[in-house]
Order: sequence, then structure tokens, then C-alpha cells
Amino acid sequence: MFYVTRDASGNIASLSRIPQAQTEAIEESHPDIQAFLSSPRPAPEFSEIDADFIRVIEDVVYTLIAKNIIRLTDLPVAAQQKMTHRQNRRSQITGALNLLDTDNGIL
Repeated sequence: MFYVTRDASGNIASLSRIPQAQTEAIEESHPDIQAFLSSPRPAPEFSEIDADFIRVIEDVVYTLIAKNIIRLTDLPVAAQQKMTHRQNRRSQITGALNLLDTDNGIL
């Protein structure tokens, strides 16, 4: 079972397995579901733009940490783990400065 929202033309605009406000429940085999799932995906350059933007957000978070505006521990545990994992991975690849290194007094 899928839950969909439709645009003004009646086409599926979004699809979820979780019921949301003002969604319509339809079976996975419904032709509209099949058409939506087989429709073209966003252009690849959009993924590149998203990846660049994620890096900007990550840099903003590190700047806020470095300026003692927030602490890494102010973030939810899942976000802390993702930030730490990305920083560790990036430093392995590029030799980048580890901004989350407590030995350097950043946190």
C-alpha cells in the first residue's frame, strides 16, 4: 500500500509508505504508481548541486562549533554520528583538518 498526494492535474506529486495528512491510499499495482515510479528522475546535475550544498551546510555547522555558538553534542546523536563519520572519512581521503578533534580544543 502506498499513500500519495496528487497535483492539480490529478497526477501523483509525492509517494510514501506512511500515511500523511490528505493522502490517498492506493495499491502498489495501481497504474498511477507504476507511471510515477517509471517517470524520469531529476537531472544528474541536481544531485551534484545537492552534494555541494550539503558541504556548505556542513561547513556552516563546523564554523558554529569552532566559534562556540553550538557544540557537537547539541546536535541529535544521529547527526553527531554522521558529522563525525563524514569528517573522519574526508580526512582519510584528503588529509583535511579534523575540526571535531577534541585534542585541538575545537569542542
